[in-house]
Amino acid sequence: MSSLGNKFVLPAKFAGSETTVWEEFIQLAIENKPLNLGQGFPDFAAPQHVTKALADIVTGENVLLQQYTRGYGHPRLVAVLSKLYSKLVSREINPHNEVIVTAGAYEALYNSILGHVTSGDEVILIEPFFDCYEPMVKLAGGTPVYIPLRPTKTSGTILSSDWKLDPEELAGKFNKNTKAIILNTPHNPLGKVFTVEELNTIADLCKKWNVLCISDEVYEWLVFKPYKHVRICTLPGMWERTISIGSGGKTFSVTGWKTGWAYGPAELLRNLFIVHQNSINSCNTPTQEAIAQGLELELGRFGQPGCYLQSLAVELEKKRDFAAKFLREVGMIPVIPEGGYFMIADWSPLAGKVKLEQETDKYMDYRFAKWMTKNIKLQGIPPSAFYCTEHKNLAENYIRYCFIKKDENLQKAEDILKKWIGGYGKL
Repeated sequence: MSSLGNKFVLPAKFAGSETTVWEEFIQLAIENKPLNLGQGFPDFAAPQHVTKALADIVTGENVLLQQYTRGYGHPRLVAVLSKLYSKLVSREINPHNEVIVTAGAYEALYNSILGHVTSGDEVILIEPFFDCYEPMVKLAGGTPVYIPLRPTKTSGTILSSDWKLDPEELAGKFNKNTKAIILNTPHNPLGKVFTVEELNTIADLCKKWNVLCISDEVYEWLVFKPYKHVRICTLPGMWERTISIGSGGKTFSVTGWKTGWAYGPAELLRNLFIVHQNSINSCNTPTQEAIAQGLELELGRFGQPGCYLQSLAVELEKKRDFAAKFLREVGMIPVIPEGGYFMIADWSPLAGKVKLEQETDKYMDYRFAKWMTKNIKLQGIPPSAFYCTEHKNLAENYIRYCFIKKDENLQKAEDILKKWIGGYGKL
């Protein structure tokens, strides 16, 4: 910057968000070529009817599908989203002013936060939280207020439901400055599916303090039996104060399509429309059309065998159980998720087999994750990235793995770990 001076330094509002765990670990994967169970995307094919729809759209005769579409959402997509969610929440959702299509759920979060939070507002973040929540709140001028889910069980089989909010601690986070709480269910990275009782506790506080609930539900279809996903907007008095967020990428295993959405009452969605029109303006037309066609098909066979909205969770449950089995067999302590496609595991029983001193990071989970990537060629993500600075110590004994992978790659992960444990001392 020599000749430019300090005029063009990064604005202070971005301080603390210059780098992300993804930037760091993607580069680490490129350099070390591990088996990557870190990033959250499938490594197998998406449903053929969705990808074929996109191919037909791109090569088809309707040339207008290659051009701009309606800014707030392609008409065919918002129409089917309205039908789907009207059915699921038992109320009529207007496709024109109660649904918005965004550049991934990421933008839906951005619009929800930037469209409602301003200087002096407090936003409650439940830890662990997806790492974009915190910088988005700060960018809007808000103040994050943190509350961790805490494990209530330390032995035997540990479920994600064993991680809980303390009701009194939660109540103490709400006050007259609280503008919003961000809820994520099913949860990343724990896989926790919040119960009706837990959601009612949150809902009662939202109503008491007139607080917005931004409900990140991108894993809504990935719930394992007997658990059920309950949408907090369906609880009494919550529709009018909830923005619910979904993802075409998560729904159809096409994360690279970056197509998401939000739905809720028009008076709340209007703020999202304004942020959207002044940033993204409109999203990719062909992917919106393809996702719309996919949802139309799934809506027509909803609840029937072969419906992808339900069949993917059945397939994932087997992968979850296999991953939990081999993690347990090598000495880790997995936290069994009720939903989503991530699993955290306590790696600390293996601490004596890891040369943590070879890494220089402040937090032990970062050291473990990096050492494993470089030396064992298996990559996970350090979950302290999903905590505020004051609470990162709560996650240092854990690692996050993604199990929405081909069976042969999960088998490779088992082989890598068992070979490592069996051959320790030769590294």
